[in-house]
Amino acid sequence: MSVQWQMKGEYIKNCSCAPGCPCDFWSPPTHHKCEGMIGMRIREGYFDSTRLDGLIWAATYHWPGPLHEGNGTLQPFVSDKATEAQRNALLTILSGKAGNAWFEVVASVVSKVLTPQFEPIEFEFDLAKLHARVRIPGVLETITEPITNLVTGETHRILVNMPNGMEYFQPETAMSKVLRGTGEIRFDCPGAHSSLALVHHTHKGLQA
Repeated sequence: MSVQWQMKGEYIKNCSCAPGCPCDFWSPPTHHKCEGMIGMRIREGYFDSTRLDGLIWAATYHWPGPLHEGNGTLQPFVSDKATEAQRNALLTILSGKAGNAWFEVVASVVSKVLTPQFEPIEFEFDLAKLHARVRIPGVLETITEPITNLVTGETHRILVNMPNGMEYFQPETAMSKVLRGTGEIRFDCPGAHSSLALVHHTHKGLQA
């Protein structure tokens, strides 16, 4: 598919691993399996002539083992405020069929995509405070909070620098106080990993 597109905005990935995503270091998941959510609020975006500004998408997922072994299950969600053209645009991007190495790689290790849902998505994101919250009623709730210094009680900041990243370049590592899936993909992983980042994805790949 030859189409130009862009998504620039706030990105969150919360997974069942211990804080410090092992995937970012080519290491196996903390508990062998990997499950959780990803989501993004698009501040500025388009897909060909379709504007994507202000839209929110998310997905819940489950891999029975390390991601590179495949066999993943994914369920996409798009804000119910999206038009049919916007829904189709976002689902095409997420499918990896419109280019971008990150979405292509994810698609290559997913063997089952559940029926996309169009639901109200609550999305809060404050990178400076390491706070984020994503909620889809009856399906998903996650709350990110800072990691605390065990001695002083102050916020413990960890910034990962990934010059060759596909998903993000400089994610902040935090902790998911709540990470609960109650839809078709179920999980409950309090005190797990959270990555927060500002990202700029296009049909060519991740941009600085």
